[in-house]
Amino acid sequence: MKIQERTGAGNNRSAAPVHPAMGERLPAPPRERKPALAALAVLLILVGALGATMLVLRAGDRIEVVQVTDNIQAGDAVNDSNMTSVLVAADSGIRYVKWSQRQDLKTYKAKSPIYAGTVVIVDMFTKTPAIPAGKASVGLALKEGQYPDGIQPGDVVAVYRVSGDSGSSSSAGSADSTLIVDRAEISDVKDKSDSTISSTSLPVTLTVDSADAAAVAQASSAGEVALVLIPSN
Repeated sequence: MKIQERTGAGNNRSAAPVHPAMGERLPAPPRERKPALAALAVLLILVGALGATMLVLRAGDRIEVVQVTDNIQAGDAVNDSNMTSVLVAADSGIRYVKWSQRQDLKTYKAKSPIYAGTVVIVDMFTKTPAIPAGKASVGLALKEGQYPDGIQPGDVVAVYRVSGDSGSSSSAGSADSTLIVDRAEISDVKDKSDSTISSTSLPVTLTVDSADAAAVAQASSAGEVALVLIPSN
């Protein structure tokens, strides 16, 4: 009987929960990893660094361009005395006239007044501008000796009527020469290497006051015109 009672008492005993011993830590739940967010953060850092680098590089990229040093009126051209070179930040959206293009620029005319200190762009100039009010364009066919060597658009000349067959400009100060125009601008000079141009004459276009156009044209048709290069200022 005692044996059965002990056995029964053991069977009726409830199991008590087992608690962790003092000082032991509960296991932490596994941390959720997000590799996509980490990759995005790294990408943003790289993009920011690349952008900063590009800004620094662009700030240091300079090109040499043309700046006018005197006021240029509509219909006038630039020359060596009224332009200089400056360095500006390169920008593909701005059509600067590069310093290496300055010789070509001399053959173009200002569309409108350009003020001293302006960094010029291509759109400020045109090849065939409108003739300014009060001016006329006169074409000449000059022989050797009737013009100085090396004349080019933008040069300023005095126009003389000379007698004799040579029409040499060296006689411009003698008794058989007459001053027609004291200041005329050369607006165009044809290239003598052009096969369509006679080797015996040089086509030159002058811009003169309207009142002097007839006299210049008459002297040219008679072969009695001579040009003398004078300072542009």
